[in-house]
Amino acid sequence: MQQYKASVKIMPHSELLDPQGKTVGNNLKNLDIHAVEDVRIGKFIELTLGAKSEEEAREKVEKACKKLLANLIMEQYEYELKAV
Repeated sequence: MQQYKASVKIMPHSELLDPQGKTVGNNLKNLDIHAVEDVRIGKFIELTLGAKSEEEAREKVEKACKKLLANLIMEQYEYELKAV
């Protein structure tokens, strides 16, 4: 069985309001950091998993993203998969 590492990035859909990002963006001005046009906050998750093939590893990562890690109504995800 081969080991794989998946780096998963989950972000809110671009058309949705991101209240955390808005709060951070507003507070950057309090730190005298200006000219920041937009802040979006998401999640970064690393998974190390075993699989017989890259295809099986991708299936496992897709299942984890769709059923647990991301709320597909509000979020989108992308990932990179590497053999380790």
